[in-house]
Amino acid sequence: MVGSASRTDARTIPLADAATGDRELVRFARAERLVHRLVAVLMVTSIGTAAVLYNGFLAVPVGHRHIVKLIHVGVGFALPLPLLAGALSAAYRADLGRLNRFAPQDWHWLRSRSRRDGTIRVGKFNAGQKLNAALSAGGIAVLFATGTVMYFPGLARLSWRTGATFVHDWFALAVGLLVLGHVSYALRDHEARRGMRTGRVAIEWARRHHTAWVAEAEAVLTPPSPPGGGPPAAARPPGPDR
Repeated sequence: MVGSASRTDARTIPLADAATGDRELVRFARAERLVHRLVAVLMVTSIGTAAVLYNGFLAVPVGHRHIVKLIHVGVGFALPLPLLAGALSAAYRADLGRLNRFAPQDWHWLRSRSRRDGTIRVGKFNAGQKLNAALSAGGIAVLFATGTVMYFPGLARLSWRTGATFVHDWFALAVGLLVLGHVSYALRDHEARRGMRTGRVAIEWARRHHTAWVAEAEAVLTPPSPPGGGPPAAARPPGPDR
């Protein structure tokens, strides 16, 4: 969805995103990290079993095709579950709102050749991460739907099942390439991986890559000045990691 990110950022920033010290920011809540790990395990298992099922040079040494197929179907049907269960977390829902909005600077970021030099103010997620999230979610939905038609032949006529097989195969290849790209970018950025592993990132890294997000987090922590010009009220402490 295209819209203004600025109108919702202030109210969707959970206190878990506020600075925890002079050197670090909390980037991901515990629930978000758990969803990412579960989806990663299910996705890698799905891709691995698909590779065995569709490639003879792998199928022959692995064997046990029926078991591999059952594992593939099981993880395929389970793949959307962590994404849906994550909605119980307020931090997860807030980040979904961020990922679901393209601001003018996101289009600028995509067009710019110097998108990573820090001159473009980027929120918590850059445009590439937003596109990756949208394509991944869409790909999972299509694979789930076509896989359901393939696994339950009584749901649709033969022409639909044939079309579902064709779409499923090509989307599987596309999602596999998308995952490889995602992993390749992650391997180049140690701090981004630490953020997903521990939930925290160095504030210097955040200022280089996500300037607007740092400004939002600092605004949450900055207490309003009371009337009369007195000293500011004490900042609210960060909320629990949900």
